Amino acid sequence: MQVELINQATQGFTLAHGCLLAMAILPIVCAGIAKAGMKSYDNANPRDWLSAQEGYRRRAVAAQANSWEAFAFFTAALLVAHWSGAAPARIDVLAAAVVVSRLAYIACYLANLATLRSLVWTVGWGCTLAIFLAAL
Repeated sequence: MQVELINQATQGFTLAHGCLLAMAILPIVCAGIAKAGMKSYDNANPRDWLSAQEGYRRRAVAAQANSWEAFAFFTAALLVAHWSGAAPARIDVLAAAVVVSRLAYIACYLANLATLRSLVWTVGWGCTLAIFLAAL
């Protein structure tokens, strides 16, 4: 087991690491979408301003909150998979699928496609769960 963990630790920057970075950036992108082009943005009270938004801006705020939630679950899954010595190639594929599903989720949220958004969310959640299960 120790040899496997050492080999895994010396891989360098993997696709899963890049996916972790992407997942950390997605909530910030959602916040930027909510705020973009608004001259009335209130930097002194940003949460009050964001909660008063409507339409795609309000959905972008909701996508931001959900993206933070997904990021926490995804991060935990990657840590468990790494610590258990799960196959890096498998984790890379699943991590990429999570990021793609999150991008689709955000697009569906912004476009107000609720049913499709829920389906895409389920795919991403399932892939994250599969990363956890890869540790078995």
